Amino acid sequence: MFNKLKKMFGLEEEQQQGSAPVATKDVVIKAPLTGEIHPLSEVPDPVFAEKMMGDGFAITPSEGVVVAPFDGEIVQVFHTKHAIGIRSNEGVEILIHVGLETVKLNGEGFDAHITEGQKVNAGDHLLTFNIDYIKENAKSTITPVIFTNGGDALENIKVTATGSIQRGSDAAVATLK
Repeated sequence: MFNKLKKMFGLEEEQQQGSAPVATKDVVIKAPLTGEIHPLSEVPDPVFAEKMMGDGFAITPSEGVVVAPFDGEIVQVFHTKHAIGIRSNEGVEILIHVGLETVKLNGEGFDAHITEGQKVNAGDHLLTFNIDYIKENAKSTITPVIFTNGGDALENIKVTATGSIQRGSDAAVATLK
């Protein structure tokens, strides 16, 4: 399979001509929220904690603002506005799932500022949410940030941040295959 890809992108010929192999590409993932960053294992939901949807990290938000973690395109906005799928220009796919059991809120307490297919830049506002409403009406405000195409497209995911984090600051690095 890799030989086919090399031929498709002309890498096989370049390497035979003596050029250096193409380096892997790292994509920096910015924090989409301000708060405390946690490993997924600390999320009180087995779907996320056991990485059934993919690897990633979680943030317990201290404010109700979600921003784009990189330049890319919105691939999905759930009709309940509690979750967004976004793909970076390089092909990294992330799901930002605000809170736990927030789908049952049917969009109450959430405002989406984007639509599917929309191009976004790192730091653009994607969602705002009423953090107090979610605290009162959902299981938790902890927000999983999941790499949904990790096994297919990513060689490695490294969470680089710990403790308190500000939205827009570096949180992780994904290395493309």
